Amino acid sequence: MYRPKTTLEQWRILQAVVDFGGYAQAAGALNKSQSSLNHAVSKLQDMLGVQLLEVIGRKAVLTEAGVVMLRRSRDLTQNVQSLELLAHNIHQDWEPEIVLAVDLAYPRDALFPVLEAFLPESRGSRLKIKDTVLTGTDDAILKHQADLAINMNIPRGYLGEALCHVEFVLVCHPQHALAQVNGHIDPSELAQQLQLVIADTSDKPEEKQGWLKSENRWTVSQFDTAIDLLHQNIGFCWLPLHKVKDQIEQGLLTRLLVKGSEFKQMTAFLICPTPDDKGPGTCLLEKLILQHRQIDLPS
Repeated sequence: MYRPKTTLEQWRILQAVVDFGGYAQAAGALNKSQSSLNHAVSKLQDMLGVQLLEVIGRKAVLTEAGVVMLRRSRDLTQNVQSLELLAHNIHQDWEPEIVLAVDLAYPRDALFPVLEAFLPESRGSRLKIKDTVLTGTDDAILKHQADLAINMNIPRGYLGEALCHVEFVLVCHPQHALAQVNGHIDPSELAQQLQLVIADTSDKPEEKQGWLKSENRWTVSQFDTAIDLLHQNIGFCWLPLHKVKDQIEQGLLTRLLVKGSEFKQMTAFLICPTPDDKGPGTCLLEKLILQHRQIDLPS
């Protein structure tokens, strides 16, 4: 029978050194001495016969082999965590806490009847709803930080159930310079104006979605903050139509038409990061969300 040379703790320490940017920072996060972390990583490399980290200046940097090994090690530690969680759910029967990550763009009105129906059946389970944005929602899925997630895309390797379509529109104050343009606006005109952007909740955000060419950008954490700034004639912003439809109809905000992109539409999906580990509470919440989905399913 094969006996591993390395331990989960060694891999966990390596991950911490990389994630926290060095031995000193990782030592503080793990409540261990810096020397013990150095020893663990050094022993790990000796056992493997592969150099995983190299020190450049004052910073420990992954080697090419280290990048590959670290990625595979994350799968290993997550699988162990999932296995232990599965055992916990089998023992407890009903989860003490259920985490639901929800992208800010998802209409909350669609969630309220779900929560109302879930409450009397929840058996005292705590429900934690995490507001996430862009790759922050991806993180909640990929890092298994949530039992269920509502995301505007399906990360590679996962499955999702479509819940609704979310339309985004470009808006500004009626007196904003962009609102005075007749017809469709050229994208080059947008680039000269202040753009309001919703902050990505990921620890390592990636700007890979949406129109972000404006050099002058302000970042806010909530759609409501962006709307408040728009009311003060500050900037322009892409926002979910359901958040600003009434204000557009009342003339408080103006919808802009842009050459090549009058509007954009995304689909919200319900994703279970660890489907094999679902407890009964998570299964019930998933069922209720799907029952209240706002999309026509193919017959």
